[in-house]
Amino acid sequence: MHRLGFFLTDEFQVMALGTQSVFEFANVVAREKVYQVTNYSLNGGELQTSQGITIKTQAVGDGNEADSWLVSGVVDPMGRSASDEELDFIAHAAKKSRRTVGLCTGAFVLGDAGLLDGRRATTHWAYVEALKARHPRARIVVDHLYVVDGPIWTSAGLTAAMDLALGMVERDLGQAIATRVAQVMVMDNRRSGGQSQLSEMLKLAPKSDRVQKALEYARQNLSQPLRVDDLAKAINLSPRQFGRIFQAETGQSPAKAIEQLRLEAARTMIERGRHPLEVIARETGFRDRSHLREVFVREIGVSPQSLRRDARAVGTEGQDGP
Repeated sequence: MHRLGFFLTDEFQVMALGTQSVFEFANVVAREKVYQVTNYSLNGGELQTSQGITIKTQAVGDGNEADSWLVSGVVDPMGRSASDEELDFIAHAAKKSRRTVGLCTGAFVLGDAGLLDGRRATTHWAYVEALKARHPRARIVVDHLYVVDGPIWTSAGLTAAMDLALGMVERDLGQAIATRVAQVMVMDNRRSGGQSQLSEMLKLAPKSDRVQKALEYARQNLSQPLRVDDLAKAINLSPRQFGRIFQAETGQSPAKAIEQLRLEAARTMIERGRHPLEVIARETGFRDRSHLREVFVREIGVSPQSLRRDARAVGTEGQDGP
C-alpha cells in the first residue's frame, strides 16, 4: 500500500484536498485500497483552509509517517511562510520518504526546506519569478504543468496538481489505470507534465458561445484541413461574418488560431513520446514532418526532435531510486 501524507499548514490552499480524489478513485478503479491518504499538520488538531473550512489533522511523528509527502501551499506565498519547525520536519521527512511533492506554491515550502537546490521545479505561473529569486540554486521551469526531478515533484497552480496526482498514479499503477481514473473523474484529457500552464483555448478567450463552439470543433478535427468555410458552417455563419467575429473576439485570424491549436496538440503528443513524428504531423493537421518542424522552430524556437529529447531526459531524471 502507498501511504500518502498531506502535510498542511494553517490557511493552506483548499484545492490541495481536491487532489485526494485522484487517489480515492485510483482505489476504486484498482478494486483495492492501493492508497491510504492521511492529513497531517505539525501538532495535529484543526486547521482552516484558505476558504475558511475547518478540517481535522493528525500530528506528525514516528509511527505514522508516509512514503510520499504532499505539501500544500498558500494563496500568497510571499505573504506567509512555513515556520522553522515545519521546514525542519519536511527536510527530515524527505530523507526517509520515497517522494516529496510541492503542490502549487508548496514549491516555496520545499525550497525553504532546502529540497530544491540543484533540482528542476515549477510552481504557479504568477509566482515562478518569485521562486527563482528566492531560490537561485534551483532550476525553475517557467511553463510546465508539473516537474519530476528524482524524488522531488512540483506542480503549477491549482488544477495542475490534479495532473501531477495522475502522474503519480501512472508511475505507481500504470498508464491504463491512470487513464481510467481520468475518465471516471470526467477530466478533459490526461495532460503531460510538460504541457504549457496556459492552454491555447484559454489564451484565445472567446467572448461568445458560438466562437467557443467553433474552436472546440477545430480542436476535435485537427487532422482535417479546417478551412474558414468549415468553421463558419459548424456555427451557422457565413465565412465573412465568421472571420470578422472571430478576429474581434480573439484578436487572431482563424488560420493563426488553428495553427496554435495544432501546435499545442502536437507538442503534447511529442512529449508523451508514443508516436513517430510523421504520425503526429498527420494526426494534428500538419502537411508532413517537415512542415511540423518548420512551425515548431518558428513558434517555440526548438525542433520537435529536441523537444522529445528533453521530455525523455526529464523522464529519466524523474525515475525513483538510484
